[in-house]
Amino acid sequence: MAVRVDCIGEDGVDFEPLGAFLPTDETTDWLRSWTGNRELEGDGFRVFVQDGTGGSVAFWLIRPDRALVEQPVIILGSEGETGVVARNLGAFLWLLADGFGPRGAATPYAPEPGWVAHANHQLADVAERFAPDHRAPATTVIDQATREFPGFDDSMVALCR
Repeated sequence: MAVRVDCIGEDGVDFEPLGAFLPTDETTDWLRSWTGNRELEGDGFRVFVQDGTGGSVAFWLIRPDRALVEQPVIILGSEGETGVVARNLGAFLWLLADGFGPRGAATPYAPEPGWVAHANHQLADVAERFAPDHRAPATTVIDQATREFPGFDDSMVALCR
């Protein structure tokens, strides 16, 4: 994620990969602030992107005994958006390569009717290099993620106080 992208997706939101994962104590603070739930711990997430609105993209460590890159990628947006946007890092790279940002992928009915992919060639090169076996259009990546994890949004809302 060393590629800097000023904005991605139709909403034009800044996309800011972090140089390292957010430390666990900061992830805990972030999760508690996001949910209003002071009892939560952030050890189930590894935040690696922040967007210009204050939202965060993270690995959700839900698959025991699986590598980090095989964990689903989620977003917790600044306006309460939640969603599993990709089943794993490889799928996430192809979502970005297709010109679709994580914030847009978390909106209901994503992608919007009439949406046309605007490939980001720099990110497509990254996806091709690191995840050639996960190639899929953004619509497929979003569909697979929402079908595999249909209860994520409700589980996050249930944590809110």
